[in-house]
Amino acid sequence: MESLSLAQAQKIALLSQGLLTEKLTGNAYQKSVKAMANLGYVQIDTISVVQRAHHHTLWNRNPHYQVDHLDRMVKEKVVYEYWSHAASYLSMQDFRFSLPRKLALKSGQQKHWFNKDQKLMSSVLERINQEGPLMAKDFASAVTKKTGWESKPSKQALETLYMQGDLMISERRNFHKVYELTERVLPNHIDTSIPTAEEHARFLILQYLAKHGVGQLKEIVYLLKGVKRHVTTALHELCEDGQVLEISIKGECYYTTGQSLALLNKQIKRKQAKILSPFDNLVIQRARVQHLFQFNYLLECYVPAAKRKFGYFCLPVLWGGKLVAMLDCKAHKASSTLEVINVFIDPLVKDVDAFVAAFELELSQFAVFNKMETVSNTNSINLMT
Repeated sequence: MESLSLAQAQKIALLSQGLLTEKLTGNAYQKSVKAMANLGYVQIDTISVVQRAHHHTLWNRNPHYQVDHLDRMVKEKVVYEYWSHAASYLSMQDFRFSLPRKLALKSGQQKHWFNKDQKLMSSVLERINQEGPLMAKDFASAVTKKTGWESKPSKQALETLYMQGDLMISERRNFHKVYELTERVLPNHIDTSIPTAEEHARFLILQYLAKHGVGQLKEIVYLLKGVKRHVTTALHELCEDGQVLEISIKGECYYTTGQSLALLNKQIKRKQAKILSPFDNLVIQRARVQHLFQFNYLLECYVPAAKRKFGYFCLPVLWGGKLVAMLDCKAHKASSTLEVINVFIDPLVKDVDAFVAAFELELSQFAVFNKMETVSNTNSINLMT
């Protein structure tokens, strides 16, 4: 079994993710479409301490990205909303591979968050059929429990119909979903044939390795229900026919492809810094990041304030081809200021001055992306402990 060093694995992962690599070609929007196709999906973020993750992630691959590009991609049916490991925008060309989950939810093989009210669901579907796209607020429905939107029966019906494939999100208005009948959203040319379990498993494997370069079984099936057995079988078959290669990284079994290994011949922009979203595709699997990048990352907005080490919404920072720092910051719209609360750097970084120079350049560009006019200065860079 061939072995890769951590540095080699990191390089493959970064280049596969479209980070620290050559610029995309085309106009600004075309670059965003290419970045989206290269990623396969971007996670939708409800937190807005800084620009939301779905925009931030694409901006990291295309510095000319504009926040209306995703809306345009939805309108032009380049992407659609559905569930990956979480709520995401996904490439429309891969739509058919969302069908197994939808059918499992519709048939009851998989359990959704909400109990199905078939009468209400039929009523909701009929209204949308007659009236066209509607939002949750268009349905009058009493809240049965004081626990938030999820207790509103009509919202539950809409989400259930969406998750099982009867409805799609045709657009968002002020970040609120607009629901429409699936057949009125899908382009005519999209393949809607249901993949077999084997086809689905092969897609999951080859898609993951194309987008991430190297991966383990547990990473390929991350938060996906009912696929591990088929993916395991498909991995063995793909290895046998040479489409997938088994390799060792730090003594653990990983999988890759010949195309991914060829990335070792490409250059990486090690002098460039990148401020990433906590939900960026590169870092979303924390155990993977810890093993491949030796970077122990925890998003502390889910941690009680008294127990936080680095801050509410710390952003990972790439530099030198490695994850070496975290930035705790907040965009203040009223004052148009990007507040730098703290910066933490790995004590193993030797050339701190070079890091600071690259980081400050990236920070100024990040402020512009967030439509902030000024950046508040931090007093010092702290060492991670």
